[in-house]
Amino acid sequence: MGERRRILIGAAVLLSLGMGIRQSLGLFLTPVTRDLALSAADFTLAVAVQNIVWGVSQAPVGAFADRFGLRSTMVAGAAIYVLGLTTMALAGGAAALIASGVLIGIALSCTASSLALTATARAITEQQRSKVLGIVSAAGSLGTLLIPLITQTLLAHQAWQVGVLFFIVLALTMLPAGFCAGGADRLPGAAASRVTMRAMIGQAARHRPFLVMSGAYFVCGLNLVFLTTHLPTYLAICGQDPMLSAEALAVIGGMNCVGSLTAGWLGARYPKHVLLGMLYILRALVFTAYFVMPPTPASTLLFAAAMGMLWLSVAPLVSGLVAEMFGTRYMATLLGLAFVMHQVGSSLGAWGGGLIFDLTGSYDRAWQTGVLIGFGAGVVQILAGGPPRRQRQVIEPRLAAT
Repeated sequence: MGERRRILIGAAVLLSLGMGIRQSLGLFLTPVTRDLALSAADFTLAVAVQNIVWGVSQAPVGAFADRFGLRSTMVAGAAIYVLGLTTMALAGGAAALIASGVLIGIALSCTASSLALTATARAITEQQRSKVLGIVSAAGSLGTLLIPLITQTLLAHQAWQVGVLFFIVLALTMLPAGFCAGGADRLPGAAASRVTMRAMIGQAARHRPFLVMSGAYFVCGLNLVFLTTHLPTYLAICGQDPMLSAEALAVIGGMNCVGSLTAGWLGARYPKHVLLGMLYILRALVFTAYFVMPPTPASTLLFAAAMGMLWLSVAPLVSGLVAEMFGTRYMATLLGLAFVMHQVGSSLGAWGGGLIFDLTGSYDRAWQTGVLIGFGAGVVQILAGGPPRRQRQVIEPRLAAT
């Protein structure tokens, strides 16, 4: 029991710090572009590259972790995170920011939700899986609650490089967390399977619910990365206090905890594909309600609270769906494959938002596009993302510890 507890704590800390850092990078847009004489598109291109690399590398990294172990992959990822942030701190132009984005993207593949939740799923029984995935996701949200507030406070009084140094210290803390979470390698659920990785990937490529879930996952990255990257600039344009954006990100982080717990609880009782579709539709409605009116501190924090409920609540549902479909032996690989579409959306949300702003001087077309795509993805997820009518063929025996 002690070993399993260490795995869950390590996974939560890894998820909390990795995602907290990543979701606070948008706070650097204004000071970095001003100091380095860059455009918004220059900065957001680096964020887009980060998300592209994260998406492209997630499946190979997941396959590496499934074959050679979560522990070595997570610890290496934390070290790469430190290197990427150091590159950002020393940046003198757009090229260095892009190089930093490449390194951080690889690091996120090794340390963020896919591998952290794979370790969690292997450490618990199938009956507890949905609830505990929600609990770990909720604990992992603490970084998105605290890190933006501390970062914005530093940026208000110090050079932006000091804020990046704070991130480097946090990334160093991820090294022991990855070591602890990697203890899942020794659990029975990580034992060799009679099904090969190639056969499992082939099965996933023909599995309609998996393909629909992966396609709808696109909207998650599109809306969320657009928001974390561009909300600070949007609020500044509207004349709001710069601290408001950090407070909004912190509220999102705090409500993430509630949303993740709720999603884990609901996922154990209701069809996960329907819950996912409802989340995407609700996000589209919340985006519309906020952006049609000029922002105020009250409306921004209310918007943040609603988005927080719908933010990381996707993680336990997607992870639980993959585990239900295919078990946990190759879960990191399959989550990585699904995550490719998420990161395509993330890249478009970050870079596309900056490009539209540079061309039009407004974010109106960006959020309108996101709303339409999000609503459509939610409808498709509900209508086509359920299990086939016929009894699903069992791919491999479920081990008691998975």
